Amino acid sequence: MSHPEEKLAELGLKLPEVAKPVAAYVPAVRTGNLVYTSGQLPLREGTLIATGKVGDAVTPEVASECAQQCALNALAAVKAEIGDLANVKRIVKAVAFIASTPDFTGQPQVANGASELFGQVFAEAGAHARSAVGVPVLPLDAPVEVELIVEVN
Repeated sequence: MSHPEEKLAELGLKLPEVAKPVAAYVPAVRTGNLVYTSGQLPLREGTLIATGKVGDAVTPEVASECAQQCALNALAAVKAEIGDLANVKRIVKAVAFIASTPDFTGQPQVANGASELFGQVFAEAGAHARSAVGVPVLPLDAPVEVELIVEVN
């Protein structure tokens, strides 16, 4: 299997710098062979890709792009904790929070922006359990937030 960062490059993507926390927490914590990330917002070069609610100011397509960026930010946090994404054994669980209008029911499709990336980068090791949850609001008025549990070697 190719190195995960080579797979990202093939997709035209690269890992960003680890996003600075917006409050009192750390981006990721390792315990044993598991890494838990804090919720990652769709920050690209320090700026949110979009703000607002999915189903109103944010389209599902833009929200899916936000979920992918959250996933990249989470992978950057994992790499900072373990040194090399080649040490990822499996993406165990992803949780996607989608700030959405009360009538929006496409949270799973938005979360696919993250889930599909994990599959493209890690193949079978990217298959994971997942929750996609609609919420009324997220920090900084972000439309999406993603957190991970990752098993590492």
